[in-house]
Amino acid sequence: MKELVLSIDVHCHEGISVKGQDTEIVMIPFSGRAFGEYFNGEIIGTGVDTQKFDVKSGEGNLSARYMLQGTDKEGNACRIFIENSQHDEEGWHPMIVTDSKCLAEWEHLHMTATVDGTETGVLVQIYRNIDQSS
Repeated sequence: MKELVLSIDVHCHEGISVKGQDTEIVMIPFSGRAFGEYFNGEIIGTGVDTQKFDVKSGEGNLSARYMLQGTDKEGNACRIFIENSQHDEEGWHPMIVTDSKCLAEWEHLHMTATVDGTETGVLVQIYRNIDQSS
């Protein structure tokens, strides 16, 4: 069983791209806000979704990186870095780094994420296996 620990409402901005002989790179900057029982805050600076495609086959991979600033469930100011680049049949597997003491376990848990389209971007929802920790 999984528990939703964080939702991020991502607002995408106009992307930029370069197409080489073998590879096309598309970078889509984004902003947004995060909310949930454990953390509330906003993306600071600009997040970037980098899409890398093979020109011949069209196959590609994605990698989104961003940092959140806000407050944890204990009301302490903190930051959370998230990188979403690994994907398999379970979904996305975000890598998380935080300076929050009460959210520190997130750095070591096997988390999964879903990414669903919205009118202005995507909604990222991050889950943990509730059997992994209290």
